[in-house]
Amino acid sequence: MTIHVKNNIHWVGQRDWEVQDFHGTEYKMTKGTSYNSYLIREEKTVLIDTVDHRFSHQFIQNLEMEVNLEEIDYIVINHAEEDHSGALSDLMARIPNTPIYCTENAVDSIVGHHHHPEWNFQVVKTGDSLDIGNGKQLIFIEAPMLHWPDSMMTYLTGDAVLFSNDAFGQHYCDERLFNDEVDQNELMDQCLRYYSNILTPFSGLVTAKIHEVLSFNVPVDMIATSHGIVWRDNPTQIIHQYLEWADNYQEDRITIFYDTMSNNTRMMADAIAQGIHDVDPSVAVKVFNVSRQDKNDILASVFRSKGILVGSSTMNNVMMPKVAGMLEEITGLRFKNKKAGAFGSYGWNGGAVDRIHSRLTDAGFETTLGLKAKWKPDGKMMLKCREHGRMIAKQWTLKALPLAEASAPVSNLQVSKQSTVECFDAAPVQNAEPSVASQPTIGSVATSEALSPTDTQKMLCTVCNWVYDPAIGEVNQGIDIGTCWSDVPESFLCPECGLGKDVFEPVKGA
Repeated sequence: MTIHVKNNIHWVGQRDWEVQDFHGTEYKMTKGTSYNSYLIREEKTVLIDTVDHRFSHQFIQNLEMEVNLEEIDYIVINHAEEDHSGALSDLMARIPNTPIYCTENAVDSIVGHHHHPEWNFQVVKTGDSLDIGNGKQLIFIEAPMLHWPDSMMTYLTGDAVLFSNDAFGQHYCDERLFNDEVDQNELMDQCLRYYSNILTPFSGLVTAKIHEVLSFNVPVDMIATSHGIVWRDNPTQIIHQYLEWADNYQEDRITIFYDTMSNNTRMMADAIAQGIHDVDPSVAVKVFNVSRQDKNDILASVFRSKGILVGSSTMNNVMMPKVAGMLEEITGLRFKNKKAGAFGSYGWNGGAVDRIHSRLTDAGFETTLGLKAKWKPDGKMMLKCREHGRMIAKQWTLKALPLAEASAPVSNLQVSKQSTVECFDAAPVQNAEPSVASQPTIGSVATSEALSPTDTQKMLCTVCNWVYDPAIGEVNQGIDIGTCWSDVPESFLCPECGLGKDVFEPVKGA
């Protein structure tokens, strides 16, 4: 089967409706894929790429119905992975002397896959061209690490078609070939999934290569990808989208993912998510269980997020294995411009949260305070988790919050001597009223009657719920009875969690 692409260009590839795994099991395909091969027939006949090795026989059979194989003058291999060059061995067995145009790195890759160093390789570099007659040329553009060292693109003059290799593609199978024929939401979801899971580590190279191609100042009427659809309607839309994705992309979204042994960490995740929503209902909060949900969906959500929260039960003083695996993938994808925090429940020790915090820091995230809960969270602990979510919402906000929620800014939160708040057995919330023993005596200059309403304002730590009461002060830090909050030194630290003044807000109704 062939599909007419433009003028003397035909698609001679292969659809794969059933495939589910790519790069081993690294990438889960939810919509199948296609292996796009293109036949150009001008004065010279050129084949650009082949298909996955599993379809070699079918590919050659279909190709023979379209063209006499002996009439193929040149073969261009933009990329040597087997889903691009898989049928090359069977094809070259039929036309063994046909020149293969590829990069120098691709020679090594192709020989490594097919073990035929005797093939007629023609090494090309950026700017090299190949005349194919009728006033048209193929111009080659090296694109190393997008996403292999051997990758390149090929541009056809006259028809203004860019054979873009893996760039701008998607693992997406449809009986229709062109972007204007398919479901647009489904298409862009698959484009983002493909970019976030495969190309994110190379974002700097993506930007540089796009600007290099644009600097050639040539028209691009069509982008013919190696997987998925061909961009013929406003093809530059995907170029602009790539530039946006490559530029430290983030949306107003927070991703929470976790694994749990007894649902305790799941309970924490739910409460934290609710706390975020309490403060900032407009932020999208997505919660995933890594042991039950598609990891590539999770990674795509992480890519879209301004920050992530990672939770795990502690097992053998380390995090759950699937969380560790996700953090390994995240480290390799090298996400930029994102914040992160850790949380989790434990019984005897809480090593998982500390290890998650360390891994997130090493992966380049701007890390914030973590949260540990011992045993199963009770109602008070769930309130602490909810307050933790409220703190995160304020700290990570991308916009001005309503005045009531923004009264205790936490955007400059600093972790003091610890990366987590420990909550042993869900310790009770500090009583907002002073005990009888701590009440100031009659006649004291610090009685509440001697203070103005502003002076008597109690302040709540939004992390651990400890309450500062001016009528009590904080003798351990040298803060006298009767010291109003505005006069408390900036060096003040919460006695319970060790955080500074910026996490406190007025006690409502106090």
